[in-house]
Amino acid sequence: MGYPLGVVHIVYGDRPVQESAQLAAADGFVHLDAMADTPGDLALPLADRFAMRPTPGCTAGPAPHWTWERTVAAFRAAPGCRMEPHGRSCVNSNEAVLAMIDEVPGLRLTLDVGHVASWGGDPVELVPYDDHVQLRQARDGVVQSLDGNVDFAAVVARLRAVGYAGVLSVEYFDLPELGYPLEDPRGFALEIAARVRPLLG
Repeated sequence: MGYPLGVVHIVYGDRPVQESAQLAAADGFVHLDAMADTPGDLALPLADRFAMRPTPGCTAGPAPHWTWERTVAAFRAAPGCRMEPHGRSCVNSNEAVLAMIDEVPGLRLTLDVGHVASWGGDPVELVPYDDHVQLRQARDGVVQSLDGNVDFAAVVARLRAVGYAGVLSVEYFDLPELGYPLEDPRGFALEIAARVRPLLG
């Protein structure tokens, strides 16, 4: 089974999303992940929409200042919202992700393998709970890099083993105000895309 490879709009910085979609298509990506209010008439189809708060049909991350109890309540109140766990939240380990899945009936993930690797976890363990996957290389304490310990081949093999029917998107970003500076997100995204495409069939 082959998997389509797309890209998250933030790779292209603060350009208008219409321009980002055109650049993504020129870069060989087949879909775009963008914000929840993005219009649908773009050069590429939208595969995922990101909302700042849990919203049915979208991906959202737990807010950094939320307690465990508030996070559980917010995602229970938004059935069909995919959670993107990250290290700046209370859902910041594989164990915490699995505990959150137990607390929120039907919860599915947008699995960013970079976040998982940066907290020292193995993203392969969380694959059975995925409805969307974001790819980048990372390592313990480093959310995005070109060299790291994410085993993309193992991730893709596990996706196939569990019958994953979704898509994958590459994500890199330059957000120095959040502690994630990166001079060339587009260059990094293209490098990782070139590495993973042969694995996708």
